[in-house]
Amino acid sequence: MAQLTLPPDIKKTVKAALKEDIGKGDVTAALIPPDARASATVITRETAILCGREWFNETMLQLSDDITISWQAHDGDLINENQTLCTLHGPARAILSAERVALNFLQLLSGVATEARRYADRIKGLSAVIRDTRKTIPGLRLAQKYAVCCGGCENHRIGLYDGVLIKENHILACGSITKAVEQIRAKHPKMPIEVEVENLDELREALAANADILLLDNFDRANLQRAVILNKGQAKLEASGGVTFNEIRTLAESGIDYIAIGALTKDVRAIDLSLRFSNDLS
Repeated sequence: MAQLTLPPDIKKTVKAALKEDIGKGDVTAALIPPDARASATVITRETAILCGREWFNETMLQLSDDITISWQAHDGDLINENQTLCTLHGPARAILSAERVALNFLQLLSGVATEARRYADRIKGLSAVIRDTRKTIPGLRLAQKYAVCCGGCENHRIGLYDGVLIKENHILACGSITKAVEQIRAKHPKMPIEVEVENLDELREALAANADILLLDNFDRANLQRAVILNKGQAKLEASGGVTFNEIRTLAESGIDYIAIGALTKDVRAIDLSLRFSNDLS
C-alpha cells in the first residue's frame, strides 16, 4: 500500500529533534543580537530526489513563526547540483539554531527518496513493485516510509499492528504454517495474511492454508522459478533476503509481484545540502 499523505507525527518528531539538539539553549547563537534578521538559501550539492519540506518548515517555525520560507521545488522532484531549493528570511538566531536539525531531516529523507527512485527506475515498465520493510531509523519510520513513496516505491506494513506477516519463529511457536494461518485468520478475518516460506514444501503448505501473500525468503533463482510455477497465480509472491540492486530487474521479470528491499531505509546515505546566509544581517 502506498503512503503518499504526510505523516501525522511531524510536529512531535521535530519537537524531539530540537530538544535533543538545543537542550537548555543555543549558546553560540547568543553571539547574534536578538533583533538581528537574516536571509538565507538552501542549495543541493548533488543530484537527488527532494523530500522533507514539511519537516524542514516545521523545524524553523517551531523556533520562530516569523521565519518565511519560499520553496522552488516540491517533494518528489528531481533536483540538480547547485540548485537553490528554498530561501528563508527571519530572526537570525532562530534560523541558526534550527539549521542543523532542519537540514538533517531534509538530507536524510531526500537520501531515502533518492535511493527509492534508483530502485524504482531499475524495474520501470514491469508489473512488479518494490516495497520497503520495517528496517527503519527508530522514531522516523513514518517519515522514511513517506520518503520511499516520494521516490516511487511502495510501503509494506507500517508496523506490527496493520499487517500480518507470519515468520519462522511464529511458525515454530504455533506448531505449523497451517495452524498459524488458521489462528490469525480467526482473529483477523479481514486482514491479508502473508507467510514467510523458506522452501518449496513450506510454500505448498502455505498455499494449502490459503495464505494471501508468500514471502520467498532467500530463494535461489531456480527455486524462485519453481515457486512461480507451483503458485499458479493463487497467492501474491514477494522476493526477500539479500536482493541486490543488479538482480532486481531479473527478479521482477520472473513473475513475482513484490520485491522487499530493506536497504531503502536501512542503508540510507544523506544527501549533501547547504544553508547559506547572505552577507547582510539587518
